[in-house]
Amino acid sequence: MISALNRLVDLVEARLADELDVSGLAKELGTTEYHLRRMFSSLAGMPLSEYVRRRRMTVAAADVVRGEDDLLSIAVRHGYGSTEAFGRAFRAVHGAGPSDVRRAGGPLRSQPQLRFRLTVEGTTPMDTRVIDRPAFRLVGHAARVPLIHHGINPHIQQHITALPQEEHVRLKALSDTEPLGLLQVTHDVDPDATEGSELTYLHGVAVSQDTPTPDDLDAIEVRSGKWAVFRSPGPHPQALQTTWAATATEWFPSNPWRLRPGPAIVAILDRADDFSTATCELWLPIEPTDWQPGDGGEVAAR
Repeated sequence: MISALNRLVDLVEARLADELDVSGLAKELGTTEYHLRRMFSSLAGMPLSEYVRRRRMTVAAADVVRGEDDLLSIAVRHGYGSTEAFGRAFRAVHGAGPSDVRRAGGPLRSQPQLRFRLTVEGTTPMDTRVIDRPAFRLVGHAARVPLIHHGINPHIQQHITALPQEEHVRLKALSDTEPLGLLQVTHDVDPDATEGSELTYLHGVAVSQDTPTPDDLDAIEVRSGKWAVFRSPGPHPQALQTTWAATATEWFPSNPWRLRPGPAIVAILDRADDFSTATCELWLPIEPTDWQPGDGGEVAAR
């Protein structure tokens, strides 16, 4: 996966002025657009689309400062149909418009070309199991909430606390298949995992396909397939968020699996009364790749 991401960076660099065909690039690299976007954003700390925009404006800034061409010619060369669209993108990256930068020589905010490398961070084994599950259904109470990468998501917390206690008891009684118990489910996540983008959060349980779903509950159908299940004990939610990040930085680059579309599920196995610590299981839908030992490439500082 690391070598595929570095190849992606090279392909982006060669096609900066073109409209980015991520699906086509993913096929060239032997993976899926979904997995490529998720791994890029997790490891780079920014969406692929944002990286491309920053690189375009970094290269375009040199043309602007050089002053040999008019701004419309520079805009068209870098994939923009008008000076207005180019100016908006330029200002968003550099904090000043191209005309101002041409006169003053700055300010400029350069985006270096990324290079992914592996670091020796995998000295602590990840407690993981890979299981095959038939199709099942997730039922509960769903809400659209913004994605927040660090700390407790107040929108999710508000959604959960708004449910009466008897509803939690009712949901737990419906649970009849793995993962068991009350679950925290995220679905329809932006493949770039952009912070602030909306996702579907469901507070509910897993039931087998033939279990009737009460009319007042939301449902997510989950197709059959394999799952990677990561055990995460420690301070909550920090330990869980660390484990989630480590799946991208350590586990996927080192194993012959990739993410497939589907919900991510968190099961709380045990917790302190005040929820300061918890033992969780993170369930991620996966599928095999054609990865071979030695494909990991260099490991990444970014």
